[in-house]
Amino acid sequence: MDVNLANLNEQLKAKGFSLTQSRILVFEHLLKHGPLTMRDLLIGLAGKLDRASVYRNVKLFEDLGMVQRLSNGFKYSLELSDRLINHHHHLVCIGCGAIADIHENKLEEHIADIAKNQGFLPKAHQIEVRGYCRRCRA
Repeated sequence: MDVNLANLNEQLKAKGFSLTQSRILVFEHLLKHGPLTMRDLLIGLAGKLDRASVYRNVKLFEDLGMVQRLSNGFKYSLELSDRLINHHHHLVCIGCGAIADIHENKLEEHIADIAKNQGFLPKAHQIEVRGYCRRCRA
């Protein structure tokens, strides 16, 4: 079992749930394809899982804090949370809705310095930079 699946299994077992094939499929699809709308997730898993199974597993993952929603207006995308993947932030295109990950250590260091200077003990944060992607700017 690879590290990612072992982590998923550990998270599920800690809450009294087992690692099933349908949970593995949802997890692996989100891991491979990054933030996805529910529609894109359903399309990507079509023929492998029925609609109800996808919704049920996403709900469980959300309830357990393993999946988070990224809001984009009245729409949202789903991605694995920091419990299962490395912490990161996002660039969100307000034109087409594309989401790109930001993995930047200097940003994390700067946030830690700001918190320390203010005597603040941070527990969590999420940053979304909204603007236009290359394709929408063209």
